[in-house]
Amino acid sequence: MSSKDAALSLGPPPQRITVDAAQVRRLIADQFPQWAGLPIRPVAKSGWDNLTFHLGEAMLVRLPSAAEYALAVAKEQRWLPALAPRLPLPVPVPLAQGRPDADYPFPWSVYRWLPGSAARPDRIADPVRFALDLAAFLAALQRIDAADGPQPGTHNWFRGGTLRTFDSLVQRAFAALDGHIDVPLAREIWASALDTPWDGVETWFHGDMAPGNLLLVDGDLSAVIDFGTCGVGDPSCDLAIAWTLLTPTARAAFRRRLAVDDATWARARGWALWKTLVTCARGDEEAATILDGILADASQAES
Repeated sequence: MSSKDAALSLGPPPQRITVDAAQVRRLIADQFPQWAGLPIRPVAKSGWDNLTFHLGEAMLVRLPSAAEYALAVAKEQRWLPALAPRLPLPVPVPLAQGRPDADYPFPWSVYRWLPGSAARPDRIADPVRFALDLAAFLAALQRIDAADGPQPGTHNWFRGGTLRTFDSLVQRAFAALDGHIDVPLAREIWASALDTPWDGVETWFHGDMAPGNLLLVDGDLSAVIDFGTCGVGDPSCDLAIAWTLLTPTARAAFRRRLAVDDATWARARGWALWKTLVTCARGDEEAATILDGILADASQAES
């Protein structure tokens, strides 16, 4: 289950569908005959929100797996071409938008393929350089004019809005993890995040700064993908990556490069806590390790 599904366990989970290569081949042949002769095959690791297929060697087809995820298609089609030229790293830029048909019920997209492997600590060549490159990308994203950008809502699972949206989920996670983690400390971190005000200055944010959306080539950050949760609002949600991927030394460099104030950092730690608490409560061992790091970092900050 993706963190976005976990975020909205507030209601029933999205009703996902499956798509195979034969369906994609028919969609391409019907709507984009100029590409009908290109081979189609699933990517090695397709995501949860979207089903992704190679289209030849240089393109990909991205099809939402549920109606909730399809809300992002028009947004990406509208905004990625505007954002891409202003960013220091490659991001997906749509080449075409497909229509629903009798075989597939949602709008879908064709993109240029961006090479690289998903970021993992053991694949990153230089953790501090990676952190600085990522910070530079986020700084550039935040400088882009936010006027008329998409506000937090169902299209992006309320990223960029208030963390109070997720309070009931976090409280249930506290109950489930009582006796397994330092719940009093976790409650302090969460309360601090909820009580720390945002100045209301809206900026662009990616919304899902996760290892799988950060691509590496030769160990260096090479591209940022999956803007389905992007929008304008409080950018602290993007800073959760400081705890979910970066080493302590790299985290410090990341914060310095972005000149993050204490209030934004507290909210960012809250986003990281929410994301890991909910997945940890479901028994995810990797999330448990990350959660331990968040708690240790907060404890050191207080001492």
